[in-house]
Amino acid sequence: MFTQFKNYDTAFKHMRLFNIILIVGVIFGWCYNTYKTDQMIDKASSRVHILFNGKVFDAIAADRKGYLPVELRDHIKTFHEDFFNLSPDDKAIQANVTKALYLADESAKKQYDNLKEAGYYNNLISANIVQQIQIDSTRLDLNQEPYSFTCYATEKLTRSSSITTRKLITRGQIRTLNTETDNNPHGFLIEHWEILENGDEETKKAIP
Repeated sequence: MFTQFKNYDTAFKHMRLFNIILIVGVIFGWCYNTYKTDQMIDKASSRVHILFNGKVFDAIAADRKGYLPVELRDHIKTFHEDFFNLSPDDKAIQANVTKALYLADESAKKQYDNLKEAGYYNNLISANIVQQIQIDSTRLDLNQEPYSFTCYATEKLTRSSSITTRKLITRGQIRTLNTETDNNPHGFLIEHWEILENGDEETKKAIP
């Protein structure tokens, strides 16, 4: 009889151990499935579907911090090109500068007003000068927002009789906005912008 009770007790212990192992296995399986599901959701949310020419393409969405310097430099480049790439036409100048002013605060408008008051744009028009800019380099300080930058560029002023090269250096800060628009696709704003240097370096006769 005692042997029978001992067998029952042993069977009960085995059953309890089996149940414990089963419960632990179920919990482990649930945790694993939850983890894998979260991974799949994160992976799926990072994929973007792009419609191009009637075809759907997959693209991977990356963390903005990874390509922040590239975006900042492109914003700065676009602003300077819109501000300084000018043709001898009042409407074209106004259109280009207006695009640039969407990318900066009132400091850029102040620089524009100063140049206009000094007769800079009238001189371009009257002398039939085409002005083009080439960005040489942009130095960024990403340690703290708003990010400080210094832009180094070369200007070329083309007349019918000569070509003048200028050295351009500007400085300012750039911060992130909460929204992106058609006029400001990167969603940055240049602040406290100033022209440090904009002087002639070389003048050559134009080749007929």
